[in-house]
Amino acid sequence: MSKIKKRPYSSKTRNAQAVQTKARILDVAKNLFESEGFEHVTIEKIAQTAGVSSPTIYSLFQSKRGVLRALMDEALSKDQFDALVEKSIQEKSPQIRLHFSAKIARHLYDAEKTQMDIFRGAAVLAPEFKELEKEREMRRYDRQEITIKAMTEEGSLLTGLSIKKARDILWAFTGRDLYRMLVIEQDWSSDEYEKWLAQTLVHALIGDPLT
Repeated sequence: MSKIKKRPYSSKTRNAQAVQTKARILDVAKNLFESEGFEHVTIEKIAQTAGVSSPTIYSLFQSKRGVLRALMDEALSKDQFDALVEKSIQEKSPQIRLHFSAKIARHLYDAEKTQMDIFRGAAVLAPEFKELEKEREMRRYDRQEITIKAMTEEGSLLTGLSIKKARDILWAFTGRDLYRMLVIEQDWSSDEYEKWLAQTLVHALIGDPLT
């Protein structure tokens, strides 16, 4: 009796399906958060709308907070973000390095722009979002140590400016709130924001005059 041949297992196909499923869940979640509000959307509602099981969502994201984290993290692709950071690290000029800091902030918040309303609403109504935002801000603060450390080693920091204050200034000026106030609420263009931010960082951290 001939043996029945089993269909070969294709990890590539399964991985592609998992990527598609994850993308569909995030797209559905984003639409539901926008239309119904973060606090009113459940994992079960996301699963039903996306045509998947609730355990599938839990296995991919662990929680509703995890879904929101993924939406925030995927606003700007990791490849784009890493490429900008790498260029910044390789740059020898402290002025141009700070220009890259401004460019990174601009691209990140441009990518997040369509999600700003979701994030602000969630921050007010969902305590878990505040913790998530705190995590992201501390991660951003930690990442910026590379820039300040390089400036310290080359002696380009403004005289009398401590490393702690320099990190605080870089972190504060490149925060989401300034982008929101200037670009979203005051209708600055992204180019205007990036140029102003770069000039402001150079002036505040190095002491070069604003131009």
